[in-house]
Formats: sequence, structure tokens, C-alpha cells
Amino acid sequence: MSEAKKTTNHEEIKKWAEKHGGVPSIIKGTENDGSGEGVLRIHFPKKSDDNSSFEEISWEDFFKEFDDNKLALLHDPNGNFNKLVNRD
Repeated sequence: MSEAKKTTNHEEIKKWAEKHGGVPSIIKGTENDGSGEGVLRIHFPKKSDDNSSFEEISWEDFFKEFDDNKLALLHDPNGNFNKLVNRD
């Protein structure tokens, strides 16, 4: 893995995810009672053995939760490693 990069730039995140086959998702069963989407992930359906645990959401919904929770994406620019982390 090359050096991980941390970003909050929506367009950069979307382009990186799409380049590697990633889609904005939540983990099923983690949805709140109307106060949020649930646990966010960028999921790679073609590279995963477990697609039943994830629900694809729109980029708009993903970035609303992303910003509301002050998250950043730590990712490998050349691969699909990623982790949502605090912006601090």
C-alpha cells in the first residue's frame, strides 16, 4: 500500500471511490430513529464476499452524514483501502 491520504473533498472522494468500484453505503441495521443514516462506508461490491450487510445510498446522503459528523476519508490513492476518521 502506498502512503494513505486524508481528505474531506467530496469530489476527490467520489472520483477515488468510482475509480476503484466503490459505492456510498451504510451498514444495515445501524440506522438511527430518523436522526441519521447509520454507519457510513464506501463499499466495494465486486471485491466483497458480504454484500448483504450493506445498503447503497446516494452520494448526497453520504456527504450529508459525512459533513454532519465531521468525518474525513483516510484512503490509499492507488487501492481500495479506506477508513472514515474524525477530521481533527
